[in-house]
Amino acid sequence: MTKGAVMLIVLLMALAAVSEAQVQHGPRRSVRGHHRAADPDAPTHLHFYFHDTVSGKSPSAVRLAGPVDPSSQTFFGMVSVMDDPLTEGPEAESAAVGRAQGLYMATDQAQLGFLQAMNLVLTSGPYNGSSLAVLGRNCPLSDVREMPVVGGTGAFRFARGYAQARTHWLDFNTGDATVEYDVYVMH
Repeated sequence: MTKGAVMLIVLLMALAAVSEAQVQHGPRRSVRGHHRAADPDAPTHLHFYFHDTVSGKSPSAVRLAGPVDPSSQTFFGMVSVMDDPLTEGPEAESAAVGRAQGLYMATDQAQLGFLQAMNLVLTSGPYNGSSLAVLGRNCPLSDVREMPVVGGTGAFRFARGYAQARTHWLDFNTGDATVEYDVYVMH
């Protein structure tokens, strides 16, 4: 993949994330396992687990471009695309709430740090069919990472907020991980 193609992908993902904001607000409802605060000006809180599987016969994330230096611990230059399941609990078999669809690329030469562009597509409960666009820096070895919510669709039109990610489980041999997400959204 050429540098131009990678840059085009990044630009298109950024434009898609920003264009998620719509003209009207959606309804304010609660989701099983999530809650809407009594105060209408308070954010909606979503809680779920993200399962990133890069190993095995059915990975949910696939590497499109390798790192510039395969021996680098930062993986600088790596680009991966994902369609990761989101579940209510940390177990892969727990109830599905959606999918995380997008890409992440290693953009830091000093430490493991990704630019992450993804849509959190909700597939159950009253927010079924709505999505949130997240675009930001994700350093997976940090205890807590914060990424901005830059838009949404359906009930999340005009969404803004942030997502906090905490690694629940990581297999250093395969790269597979389960990540806990707390997302706070104004909409």
